[in-house]
Amino acid sequence: MHPLFAPWTWRDASWSDDRASDHDTAGAHPGVLVGYEVEATDGGIGKIAESDADAPADCLVVDTGPWIFGREVVLPVGTVRRVDHDERKVYVDRTREQIKNAPERDPDEPDHEGHRQRIGDYYTESYRLIPPML
Repeated sequence: MHPLFAPWTWRDASWSDDRASDHDTAGAHPGVLVGYEVEATDGGIGKIAESDADAPADCLVVDTGPWIFGREVVLPVGTVRRVDHDERKVYVDRTREQIKNAPERDPDEPDHEGHRQRIGDYYTESYRLIPPML
């Protein structure tokens, strides 16, 4: 595992600047980023989904739209390189292909911890193979 990668920890806390001051800034992001565009290292992948407001604070739910057949993907917040509130964009340091190949989100899956483990393992391995661009 790459020593700088912690899948469930924010590397950029700028999402919680003054614009988010009405929200809990202790680590939660209750809807603050919903609607923001998400940019991979090689292009856009979608928007932060409405369902993100109900997601754990250490992950983002991205609606990929037609790009990968309208599926939602879960990104650990450790993949976020930076957040630009003026542009309403979240920049992640993984490629579109890496995100496309991540375990698919199934909101009806009863084993949330199992899904979380698969996502964490997938991204941890991707950072081991291709370290983050800091």
